Amino acid sequence: MDKSINVFGEKLELCGDNPSTGYYRDDHCNTCKEDVGSHTVCIQASRAFLDYSKSKGNDLSTPMPEYNFSGLRPGDSWCLCAARWLEAEKSNMAPRVHLTRTHIKALEIIPIALLKKYAADLN
Repeated sequence: MDKSINVFGEKLELCGDNPSTGYYRDDHCNTCKEDVGSHTVCIQASRAFLDYSKSKGNDLSTPMPEYNFSGLRPGDSWCLCAARWLEAEKSNMAPRVHLTRTHIKALEIIPIALLKKYAADLN
């Protein structure tokens, strides 16, 4: 596992735990070289984003009990793939982002200035 560091170079904070999230399902947006999707961006789900994601073949709102997944609802936090977030942003459908909970590796795909535009945790 890569170091648990956020985009500010500080300790990576908990993204969410209901439902459990992250590549490791450790509720943090931790990553490693095996995480080819780079599940590093901690989002705040919105209805518009969940509908958009479903339309793109990534249904995050339908419960899947066989995977112990209750489905996301608006307001839930989730570790999203960095490229998926960037795709949503280019379609004007990007959800808000918790920067203190977003792994520094996300910056390999998304510029910090763009993430800051969607920050849910900056004053």
